[in-house]
Parts: sequence; structure tokens; C-alpha cells
Amino acid sequence: MEVIIVDNDSNDHSAEILLSEYPKIKLIENEKNVGFGRANNQALPYIKSRYVLLLNTDAFVEPDTISKTIQYMDANPQCGILGVRLVGRDGVLQPSCRYFPTPWNIFLNRTGLKRIFKHSAMVDEMSWDHATVRNCDWVPGCYFLIRKEVIDQVGLMDSRYFLYYEEIDHCLSAKKAGWQVTYFPYSSVVHLGGESAKSEGEITSSGRQIESLKIESELLYFYKNHGLRAVFVDVFLSTLADSILLLKNIVKLRRPRWIFVHVTHSILVWSCFIRTQMGKKPIH
Repeated sequence: MEVIIVDNDSNDHSAEILLSEYPKIKLIENEKNVGFGRANNQALPYIKSRYVLLLNTDAFVEPDTISKTIQYMDANPQCGILGVRLVGRDGVLQPSCRYFPTPWNIFLNRTGLKRIFKHSAMVDEMSWDHATVRNCDWVPGCYFLIRKEVIDQVGLMDSRYFLYYEEIDHCLSAKKAGWQVTYFPYSSVVHLGGESAKSEGEITSSGRQIESLKIESELLYFYKNHGLRAVFVDVFLSTLADSILLLKNIVKLRRPRWIFVHVTHSILVWSCFIRTQMGKKPIH
């Protein structure tokens, strides 16, 4: 097994500790945080094995997870990318088997109108028990097992995404090339990031930064894969969703900070729309 660590300018001395404890690992140290996709792309050219596992720092695997997932892919050569059952520290299931995002299903999810449009494919399909193997559109990147042939065929992750949507885009490329993306339920990974991710209600500086990165990647993804019309529809529906949520909070007499968050979100959307030149160019 080859182990390659990409250190995205950490300041906790973890790189030095890793080298002292595991001198045989390959360590790539960046002078700044280059983002999720770009960091993975730095490691991928060094890998010569049949499979590549992208594993987040906040993901913790069971002892037999890697062997089980590789055995499945060996037995199913049409499977190009595989993800596993994700749970939080508390054992609660996290979205693990997902549909591609569209402006419509993002809108339904944000506004809660998915309860009315029950037959629309949501990004996070949580209405089944996640107990069986299922082919899906994409799996989260915290445990992302890729067949090396897929990388050789479709290339590395798109480096224009700083954070969010890089694994979605890569799964889309793999499926277009004829590969299957598979959810494998017989191993679980504890994913801490799913617990601590910023909620839409966060209006802190860090919360705005994370939300801005997500919006930026969303616009880049829609322009790349669906064209300018999809970007316009996404921005329109996002603004409409903020307006609906704003009115709901006013009617409920919520505190001003809960009302302000939707105004802030709309400002971020339009700012990213302009700064990315309508989804054509990355900001970061």
C-alpha cells in the first residue's frame, strides 16, 4: 500500500509528526491551502497501484473497510468509483448515496418544498435504509475509492473547484465515460465533517467564507456541465428561495439575525455570479 499525504499548509506540526512516526510515507507540503481537488491532484500522479483512495482527514475507517471495498471492485470491474456508508460520531447516517444537483432540486431542498414534489430526485436521498448496494450518481469525497483506469481515462479532478463539487464533477465524467458509481453499505466510515459543517443559519465570517466557496463551485459546475442557462436558472431559484425563507422568518417573527442570513446569502450568490463571470472562471 502506498500512502501519500498532502499537507495544505497546516500549522499544528502534524507534518513533522507524520514524518517522524512514518518515515516511509510520501509527504507533499504546500505553502498555502490550495483546496481539496488541487491537493488530491498533487498526489495522484505518484500512484501506480490499481486503486486510489482519497480519504479526508476527518474520516475514520474500520479495520477491514479498505480490503472489503477493494474486493468488491475486483469482483465488479464495471465499478469505477465507490463510496461507503457514512455516519457521524453519534452513529447517525449521513447522506452517502446521492443524485446529481440541479437548480430545481437545490431549490426544493432549501425551501422545504420537496415535501410537495415527492417524486423529484433530491441530491440527498434519505428515504431508504441504505442497507443494500446501489448504483448512484455520486458519492461524497471523504472516502472516495477510484479505479486507476478511471483517472487514466477521464483525468484528474478539475482544479478550478477550490472546495465542493469536485467529486460530483469527477463522478459525472466517469459516468459519461461508461463507468458505474456505486454505494457500498457493508463498511462504515465515521465522518466528523458532516457534524460540524456550517448550517445555513451561520452568519459568522468563517460561515460566509465556506458558503461563498460552495456557491462559487456550484456556479462553475452548472456552467461547465449544463451551460449558461443553468447558471441563470440556479441564480434565479436561489434568489427566490432566499425570498421565500425571508418571508417565512418574518411571518414567524424570528429574530433579525435569522432574517439577515437570507439577505446575506443572496448577496453572496450575486457576488459570486459576477466574480465568476457567470460561472465561467474561478475566483480562487
